[in-house]
Amino acid sequence: MKRIYVDNAATSYPKAPGVSSAVKRCLDEVSGSVNRSSFANFPEAQEVVWETREKIAALFNVPAAENVVFTMNVTQALNFLLKGLLRPGDHILVSSLEHNALMRPLLQLQKQGVEFSRVRGDREGRVRLADFEAQIRPNTKMVAVTHASNVCGTILPVEEIGELCARRGLLFILDAAQTAGILEIDFQKTQAHALAFTGHKGLLAPQGIGGFVIDSELAEQMEPLISGGTGSLSEQEEVPPYLPDKFEAGTLNLPGIYGLHAALNYLENTGLEAIRAKEQALARILMEGFTNMEGVVLVGPASLEDRVAVISVDFPDRDNGEVTYKLEKFYGIQTRCGLHCAPAAHKTLGTFPRGTVRFSPGWFNTKGEMQAVLAAVQEILADS
Repeated sequence: MKRIYVDNAATSYPKAPGVSSAVKRCLDEVSGSVNRSSFANFPEAQEVVWETREKIAALFNVPAAENVVFTMNVTQALNFLLKGLLRPGDHILVSSLEHNALMRPLLQLQKQGVEFSRVRGDREGRVRLADFEAQIRPNTKMVAVTHASNVCGTILPVEEIGELCARRGLLFILDAAQTAGILEIDFQKTQAHALAFTGHKGLLAPQGIGGFVIDSELAEQMEPLISGGTGSLSEQEEVPPYLPDKFEAGTLNLPGIYGLHAALNYLENTGLEAIRAKEQALARILMEGFTNMEGVVLVGPASLEDRVAVISVDFPDRDNGEVTYKLEKFYGIQTRCGLHCAPAAHKTLGTFPRGTVRFSPGWFNTKGEMQAVLAAVQEILADS
């Protein structure tokens, strides 16, 4: 049975060509650790790390490569940003579509005196700028939002939100988990102060490598979540005050960075415009098929322009988990059922607590596979 993987919103599969060989080469041939080794074979590794920073900076239009900080993933990056900047008495605005990567650290901070308000989206996951502005308080310090919902794919108006934050003197933090490597993101145009990204989704890199890009002035204000050895200023016990060392304590994930470097090379050669166009074409097949299929409710906006290729559906007369199980067991179709670590989003969309079955095609899927997904779902629904 051929496997059809449509869970790219969770993690991309397969990874970009060249990624696994780059990781293997690092493990097999590179000895040492960044900022800590001067072996004859190590200058190349230092170059790969720096070039990867440069490629991330270019991808998001960030002026300086040192403003790229590596972490494990978006979750760790958001923890750095929220816990490093928010203090008791501060107020933050979020959307009602946020992932637990943002909400769980925020609820921890709430117990310490940080306040937050949710700006509620509609049943298609759309949020209104006026609703953000209406909830700004005298103690509001920050707006933090996902760029696109991992549940229904809705793209939020981040440039308009960024303009509002600039006008009202608020920090703006952007979670690009579902959009990095898929949509063009201009850090300066969005007027974001920091952007969190992960390697293993749209960037087509391995798990375990991600990071954030940050405005230099904000970095000076921010306390590091984790501190320790950096290989720099080793004569001092204080945290280095400069980027990226201030936020990169401990040994970097060098194999992950090698993999990310290879993936970024592939994305540069392929082009985000081509990736976006193909994913939209695949999503269109699923959306049109599910829209015309009895017993299926399509969740999220009807327009492809308003979403990334994340297609959630509900089977009101069926157990969503059973449908998902049958898709994999009998058709080899791998997708994801449930609440997708975003319960507030499902409440917004009216799919809580049942959740949805989420289909998220990626760059390496084909139109034929999308047709096979639709045919399989139709057969499962026809089987009473």
